[in-house]
Amino acid sequence: MLSIDSLHVTYGGAVQAVRGVSMEVPDGKVVAVLGSNGAGKSTLLRTISGTLRLHRGKVDAGSVRLGDLDLVGRDPGQIVRAGVVQVPEGRRIFGRLTVEENLRAGGMGNKDKAAKAKAQERVFEMFPVLKERSSQRGGLLSGGEQQMLAIGRALMASPKLLLLDEPSLGLAPRIIGQIGEVIAEINRQGTSVLLVEQNATMALGVADLAYVLDVGEVSLSGDARELAQTDEVQRLYLGHDGEQAPLRTSAVSGKKLSRWTA
Repeated sequence: MLSIDSLHVTYGGAVQAVRGVSMEVPDGKVVAVLGSNGAGKSTLLRTISGTLRLHRGKVDAGSVRLGDLDLVGRDPGQIVRAGVVQVPEGRRIFGRLTVEENLRAGGMGNKDKAAKAKAQERVFEMFPVLKERSSQRGGLLSGGEQQMLAIGRALMASPKLLLLDEPSLGLAPRIIGQIGEVIAEINRQGTSVLLVEQNATMALGVADLAYVLDVGEVSLSGDARELAQTDEVQRLYLGHDGEQAPLRTSAVSGKKLSRWTA
C-alpha cells in the first residue's frame, strides 16, 4: 500500500504547492485525484516518483511510503525498481525511437528476460495496434496511439503501482472512454493505480476511492461513487448541479475491455 502522511512540498523554497496532504492507495485499488490547475496534483506524483528535485521541488515535511519503504529522497530509478512507475503528462515518448524500442526502454531495469517477454505480450494483448506498428517511429503515431505507447512502456516494468498523470489530456472523447476501460483492465490484472485527472467523469467512473485537492490541500475524500453524488463534486467537476441526474459511475466498472485500436 502507498501511504502519504502530512506531506508538505515547496518549490524554490518559497512556493508551497502541497500542504499537509495525507492519502492512501490500497493494494489492488484505483485511486483518483481530482483538482483544478495548480491544485498540487502533478507535484504529488513528482514526489511519489522521485522526480520532484528535477523541478526544483523539496519535501519539507511528511512521508511517502510504499509498504515499509520510505520513498522520500530516493532517486527515480530506485523507485521504479521498488515497483512504482509513472506515465507522465503529455506522454513523453521517445519520438525518434520505434514502438518496439520505446517498449524495450521501459523494461531496461528488468534483467529477467522471461518477465520482459511476458510484459511485452501483455502490452501487445492490450494494445494490438502497437504490435502492428512495432517498427514505426513513436513520433509518427496519433495522439491516442502515443498514449497507448506511454502506458505500454510503463507496463514493461511490471509495476505494482502505476501513476497516471492526466492520461486523457488532449484526446478525443471516444479515446477518453477507452482510457477508462484500459485503466480498469490494468487494475483487474493486479496493478494498483493512482490516477491524476481533470476529466472527473472518467476518473470517478473507474476509481474505487477519490481525493479532491484544492490549493495544495485535500478538501474531499472517500468512496469515488459516493463523492460523485455530492453536490459539490457535481457542481465543480461534473458540470451540473445536484438537481440533475447523477453521474453513472458504473459505466466503466466491471466492463470488459474492448481492445484499443484507434
